[in-house]
Parts: sequence; structure tokens; C-alpha cells
Amino acid sequence: MIVGGGPAGSSLAFALAGRGVPVTVLDRARFPRPKPCAEYLSPQASRVLADMGVLDAVERSGAAQLAGMVIRAPDGTRVVGEFAGCSVKGFRDRGLSVRREVLDAIVLAAARDAGATVREDTRVVDVTRDASGRVRGVRMANGDEIMADLVVGADGLRSVVARRLELARSARWPRRYALVTRYRDVGEIGECGEMHVERGGYVGIADVGGGLTTVALVVPGHRAKAMASGREQFLDAWLTARPQLAERFTHATRVSPVVATGPFASRARRAWAPGAALVGDAADFFDPFTGEGIYAALRGSEMLAPLVCAALGASSTRQADAALAAYHRLRRREFGGKWIVEWMIGAVVGSPRLINRAARVLAARKDMADLLVGVTGDFVPAGAVLNARYLLTLFALPLSLATRHS
Repeated sequence: MIVGGGPAGSSLAFALAGRGVPVTVLDRARFPRPKPCAEYLSPQASRVLADMGVLDAVERSGAAQLAGMVIRAPDGTRVVGEFAGCSVKGFRDRGLSVRREVLDAIVLAAARDAGATVREDTRVVDVTRDASGRVRGVRMANGDEIMADLVVGADGLRSVVARRLELARSARWPRRYALVTRYRDVGEIGECGEMHVERGGYVGIADVGGGLTTVALVVPGHRAKAMASGREQFLDAWLTARPQLAERFTHATRVSPVVATGPFASRARRAWAPGAALVGDAADFFDPFTGEGIYAALRGSEMLAPLVCAALGASSTRQADAALAAYHRLRRREFGGKWIVEWMIGAVVGSPRLINRAARVLAARKDMADLLVGVTGDFVPAGAVLNARYLLTLFALPLSLATRHS
């Protein structure tokens, strides 16, 4: 049983159903449903979608093609990193940006077509356990219980499954919140996604297809109270106060509600418990800046599927637990380097001095900018930027020192 019908839950259901495993997906919403999200898919996310047979449908839906990312530092320095500029080549040399209503509906339909049962408008409020503490099913808001051989929490950042199993762990830093909406007729939208870093927050802007632009403003936790008092007014004031953005939004029209989400920086102590596993944002989500969420959901489900099968086919609970523990170790090997990069970027983005210095180097060294974008695009190994030479050069230390430590 899978709790959550977003990309993590649906892609896992697709993989399991394709292996002949009876699987049910429960979600509190009815699809298509809005979802606050930067709506970005890295180039490697396309590889998973292609393996599922749905990439063509996603691209035909009007998804925008993103050549890379543009980052503007607080001092105005502009950095351009392109996926195609990397010496390492990914599955695609473009990322995608697509409305979550569209993406989620396509992936969920694929799960249904593969044989998964999908129950919408079904709110899970707890997991059920046997006398030994092993998860045996879930409890719904109406009091009904459904038994299951294994429960997977794919229910997002505020995962009920992770919280009820006491696996969820929220970090105190960086405690950030976001406001997400869409506009029509934003000026000067190009073929790259944009991240505008300012003192006290950053805003991401990207074409999302169909003439729409997704805008996601992320601010530190101490601004949450001011943000909550009036989301639209807070976002409008933030954009208007930045001249380089205000002019581009002069003739723009907001076409969707301003939705708040956060706080971010949540990671489960481990991605499994006896009889249960976590995947996607339920397992970890650090910060929206690198846009890693959808790929991590798709790739995590891809890794989990064969180990779910192993757990279900195990001859003992001990063997089943060993399979889920192997999934946790696999996640650490797969994503560990990227987690360090995310932490590093989070620290730099939170410091105007550091982001200005790094941006000046990256603006002068496009090869380094392309490499970093390739890492965040999930097709360049994290080690390409997690080395002494790259890091010392990035923060403008003497080249002789960087060479000596490489």
C-alpha cells in the first residue's frame, strides 16, 4: 500500500504493478489537483519518465524545455549555467518545467494502466501496528482500517506516515518557507530557469508551458509571520521592491492562488521501519533552490521497487527488514553527495557575501557554472564540485593554493 499519489507514489505503484505486485495508492486529494512546487524536472528525471513510457506524453502536454539556469546574486552578478555545456552528458541536454496538475495526472494514469488501484479522496491519519510494533496497515479519517503487507509513505513534506512512525526530523537550519503561484505575460522569459537571490530570500522564475510562468518566493523562517498575514500582498511587495523584477511584472497577471508551503529542511532518521518505507519528500527534502524534489521522488521509487518486492517475498520478517535496510543504505550512496551539495548551496545562498563572491567566479568561469548546474541536474556526479580545487576556486582563493590542495 502506498500513501500519496504524487510522482513518488505513482511511479512506485507503476513499477510494482509492472512486476505483478498488487498495489493500492491512497491520496487525500482528487486529481488533477494543485500542488505548490517549483515544477522543475532535471534532465535525468526525463530518463525515469522515458523508462515509464510517459516522457512523450509529458512533452506533448506543453512542458517547457529549460536549457539551464540563470542565477542573479544580490550584487547583480549574473551567472548562466547550461546543461549542454557540461563535458558529462545526461539523458537530455534540457530540463523540463511542467504544471504539477499535468505531470501528476500523467504519472498516476500510468500507474492505473499498469494495474495499480487508486483511491482518491481518501485521507490517511495513522498507521496500524501489531503487538511487536510492526506496521500492518493504515487508518483513515473515517475510522476505517486497511491491512497491508507493507506500507510506503509517499505523502510529502508533512508525511503522516513518517510522523506516526516517529521517523520525521525537521532541521532548525535553514528554516525557510515559500509562496508559489503562476503568472501570465511575465516579461523577458527565456529558455533558462531563473533564481534571483536577494538579502532575505530568493525567487525562482520559470516558463511552465502554455504561456504561464511559475514564481516561487522563498524566505527565512523569521518572515513567516509577515508572510502569513497576507500572501498576495507580501509577494507583490517583494517583487515590486526589486527593480530588475518589478519592470518584468508590470503587465503580468496572476492566474492562480498564492499558496504557502514549508518549512523545509526535513529528513527522516531513516527511510524505513518494520513493515514500512518512505520515499520522495516524505524521506527528505532540504531546500527548493536546487529543484531536486521530483527527480529524487522518481529515482527513489525506482530504487525502492525491487527491494519492496524482496521484502514482500521474504521468508521471515528479519529478511524483510534487511531488504528495507538495504534501501536506506542505497539511498545514502545514491543521494549522499547531492545532499552535501544542497547543504553547501543552502549555506552560500543564505550569505550575501558568499553568494556574491561565488557568483563573480562562476560568471567568469562558465565551465564551473555548467558543471554545478550539471550536478543539480542530476547527471554530473557530486564529486565534480566536492573537491578542493573546485571549492577553493569558487570562493576566489588563490589559484596556487587551489592547485596545491587538488
